[in-house]
Amino acid sequence: VERPFSYIRQDFFLARSFRDLGDLNAQLRSWLDTVANVRLHGTTQRIVSEAFAAEKPELQPLPAVPFDALLKLERRVSHDGLVSIGGNYYSVPDRTRRVVEVHQLPDTIRILDGGRLVASHPILEGRRQYRVDPGHRQGAAARAMRHGHPDSQMIGRRGDHVARRSLAVYQAIGERLAGGIGGRS
Repeated sequence: VERPFSYIRQDFFLARSFRDLGDLNAQLRSWLDTVANVRLHGTTQRIVSEAFAAEKPELQPLPAVPFDALLKLERRVSHDGLVSIGGNYYSVPDRTRRVVEVHQLPDTIRILDGGRLVASHPILEGRRQYRVDPGHRQGAAARAMRHGHPDSQMIGRRGDHVARRSLAVYQAIGERLAGGIGGRS
């Protein structure tokens, strides 16, 4: 099963360059039509394209919907209601059990508690990023989060976001520091 990949790596990709995905696909199509599919297969002793043409009527059609590549993981929920996946942290509702099942799709993280979906987040790029859904928090912390970020989701860690202030505040701090330093010398 893995032999074709080795053949493609060694015969097609070796010492080849391409501008973009379109160029790569065009070169691959040409290579398939002129090299790979017209050769005599070493095991079957048949021309590859002829063997495929003979088998094609027996092949089943592809599914109408794309296949979801799914990675299933088991994760522990931290005391602050976060699940670590791929170096990033995703929130779950406050009353979620301590061990959850995670379904990692190409662009989405789904978190299940006892088989029931409790959270769904887009995958974060990089590491040490936080995705907290304000709806997952109850009590004072939830109210503070909702008032600080109405109808939004916090991305990043608490403290990563700097409060917006007038530049006059920083100017006054600078003058006070400069005055304090100058008064001592």
